Amino acid sequence: MHVPDGFINAPVSVAAGVAAAAAVAVSLRGARRELDERTAPLAGLVAAFIFAVQMLNFPVAAGTSGHLLGGALAAILVGPYTGVLCVSVVLLMQGILFADGGLTALGVNVTVMGVVTVVVAYAIFRGLLRILPSTRRSVTVAAFTGALLSVPAAAAAFTAVYAIGGTTDVPIGKVITAMVGVHVLIGIGEAAITAATVGAVIAVRPDLVHGARGLTTRLKLRVDGALVDAPAAASTPAASTPAAAGAGPGSTRKVWVTGLVTALVLAGFVSFYASADPDGLEKVAADKGIDEKVEEHAAANSPLADYGVKDVDDARLSGGLAGVIGVGVTVVAGTGIFWTVRRRRTEDLTATSTATAPSTTVSAG
Repeated sequence: MHVPDGFINAPVSVAAGVAAAAAVAVSLRGARRELDERTAPLAGLVAAFIFAVQMLNFPVAAGTSGHLLGGALAAILVGPYTGVLCVSVVLLMQGILFADGGLTALGVNVTVMGVVTVVVAYAIFRGLLRILPSTRRSVTVAAFTGALLSVPAAAAAFTAVYAIGGTTDVPIGKVITAMVGVHVLIGIGEAAITAATVGAVIAVRPDLVHGARGLTTRLKLRVDGALVDAPAAASTPAASTPAAAGAGPGSTRKVWVTGLVTALVLAGFVSFYASADPDGLEKVAADKGIDEKVEEHAAANSPLADYGVKDVDDARLSGGLAGVIGVGVTVVAGTGIFWTVRRRRTEDLTATSTATAPSTTVSAG
């Protein structure tokens, strides 16, 4: 659903850019409360993983494909504020290096694909967790539902932006019907990917899933060969599970390495087998005439434009190298940003602690 240059007029694009910048600024401050020494490096990994999975377009209807937006996944894994930043980093890398998503439309894309998806998905996710049993299955179900509904919500948000600042004269009723209709189907794929990923992480390290914090798990004791629940006093929150018991500085290395290798394989190899059909927005734009005034991307001459390496003739090798480079650049940029935010939080906590510490007076004699 990457909006190219030329779909939205300049005044609305500027307004969307201001709104996106404000959302990123708020998210930078909010992310200080979400990031700690374990989750800061994982946030960069989440951004790289979203970049990789977005290369895997899957067919949803005749001649139409879809791909992960990632807002729901990021919000549930690392928190809503950090989630907005993750998607924003991905969109920035895609726009600058790969000519995917217009540069003048960057504000529209961050608002629609980042802010709207995160807000809608996380609100639904938290709302469902309040009424569902406090179990890991509930987290997966809530993640599936939030992700599913976030995609048509983003499609509706784009339609609203187009209604205000579209550069072509297309009946809005036809646009929203087509956009929401196809993105409901894409949302099913988004939900499946999100639920599977959250479920995989929560199975091995529930303490690293932001949306799963607070879940209580009962310890099991083996008595006469049978497993029984431990007394309530012996049970602790999710951190009491064997996988989480070793949580601490440096203990996320295995998860980080596994996630990075997975992202590299998806972007460098599996992406070659992705659907070549246009995605939901491209298909609707072509069918309804929204793309009549589309403009050439400012980064069209980038050596990585269109997810291929310039002067590499073999399509599989070219696309694979571009994917690997994209994952690498995204994880480095994302990790750098999130460590900076984390360090700022540490500085704030230190300053607050120093300011509130009681003074000690020593009297002579």
